[in-house]
Amino acid sequence: MDSFLLITGFLFTLLGVVGSFLPVLPGPITGWIGLLLLFLTKTVPMSYTFLGITLAVSIIIWILDYTIPAMGTKKFGGSKAGAIGTTIGLIVGLISPIPLGFIIGAFLGAFIGELTHSIDITRALKAAFGSFLGFLASTTLKFIVSLIFVGLFVSKAITYFEF
Repeated sequence: MDSFLLITGFLFTLLGVVGSFLPVLPGPITGWIGLLLLFLTKTVPMSYTFLGITLAVSIIIWILDYTIPAMGTKKFGGSKAGAIGTTIGLIVGLISPIPLGFIIGAFLGAFIGELTHSIDITRALKAAFGSFLGFLASTTLKFIVSLIFVGLFVSKAITYFEF
């Protein structure tokens, strides 16, 4: 059973890295499930503190993933309408069949939201660019955390398992 949990946990941590780029998978949370599976083995002693901290980090990153693009919109001069448009565009882009629709959706959502607030196209484009930068920032953050989770998994597995 330990071998099954070890292999499945490792696959979940790798899936977490992939989930950093795919919006349908919550990358760090998926990686955390891999860490949980590792700690459910009989070989690795349970550490509630470690699991609690990594879960909190995962949840915070998951929340930030949806708020950073809107924050980027506001930082580049966008209005509340642009921030709302970014969020709506991101959600619409997630469910659209268009490849990379979530990126296009966030950009267009911010742009359309800004145009409903003000007719200034330059300002709307600037806010949409801020949304795109926010999306890149959140993706980079998810990727880094997911890689750290893979490193933690491998470190704990090597420490407690004999290969």
